[in-house]
Amino acid sequence: MKQRLKASGLGLLAGLLMSAASVTAASAQGSGSATLDAAKARGQMLCGVAGNVPGFSLPDSQGVMRGLDADTCRAVTAAALGDAGKVKFVATTTQNRFTALQSGEVDMLSRSTTWTLGREANLGLEFAWVNYYDGTGFLVKKSSGVKSAKEMDGATICVQPGTSTELAIEDYYRLHNMKFTPILIQDLSEIQGAFLSGRCDAYSTDASSLATFRFSQGPKKDDLVLLPDIISKEPLGAMVRKGDDKWFDIVRWTFIAMITAEEKGITQANVDTFMNSTDPDIRRLLGVEGDMGKALGLDNKWAYNVIKQVGNFGEMWDRDITPMGVPRGLNNIWTKGGLQYAPPIR
Repeated sequence: MKQRLKASGLGLLAGLLMSAASVTAASAQGSGSATLDAAKARGQMLCGVAGNVPGFSLPDSQGVMRGLDADTCRAVTAAALGDAGKVKFVATTTQNRFTALQSGEVDMLSRSTTWTLGREANLGLEFAWVNYYDGTGFLVKKSSGVKSAKEMDGATICVQPGTSTELAIEDYYRLHNMKFTPILIQDLSEIQGAFLSGRCDAYSTDASSLATFRFSQGPKKDDLVLLPDIISKEPLGAMVRKGDDKWFDIVRWTFIAMITAEEKGITQANVDTFMNSTDPDIRRLLGVEGDMGKALGLDNKWAYNVIKQVGNFGEMWDRDITPMGVPRGLNNIWTKGGLQYAPPIR
């Protein structure tokens, strides 16, 4: 009996070892990331965006998607596939964005989405980095005479359903023993039209979006007032599915590479002049030495491709957000008083 048990145990051990060897061999054939392998196979990275927000994701007159979220997608694509042009933008709404990522319709989500515990703990998704530190604000008409959110007891407020803005407003009004009536409208142009037509007293969403919307009104922008009250913390960032740690690493470290480049003064225009740098940090960043890319399952010039094709974080900001009249503030790098701080690439 003992012999049979021993033989059985040995057979089981052999089977487990063979199974482990098979898994290792299978992993060796790919990058270690199912998402990256799928993107390579199709020759495209699928990125979920809003597609209708100035400064973040909006097609220009030539149909090219522009904005901070769009460039975030391009940066990850440059790192993962070596070519920022191999990104396909998929328009999503506040209500279907998470489903699109969960179902595999998109490889990542870059859609002005707030990082919260509830979303990360309940959806099977996780945030890789923050590309915009924001907060919930209120836009009112100058003619209303309102100077502060505390003056809006009993107000009607236009807000998109399925957003963290809803909860932020509810919490604020509850805290201050005030009441409001929400006007829930999904479509962005419709909700903005409702506000302009007087259907609601205020329009509430992330302050960045309110500022860009106000800016888009041209000469009439001065008829609208962005109240000084910021009633919540809204760290907006890129989301990926849980379970693909290597893809999470790629998305996270793409942001870190862009911040590091800005810290080091490396830009799209001058990145080639840094290839002979003696700075060890720069040499590792640009793939001149070390195997940082290999550790991610990528080419060692992954970060060089990001900087050369999309730029550093500051360049992305200046291209997409500065024209909207929004100050950089908390979104500056840490050496300039902001929150963007890059862990070391080593």
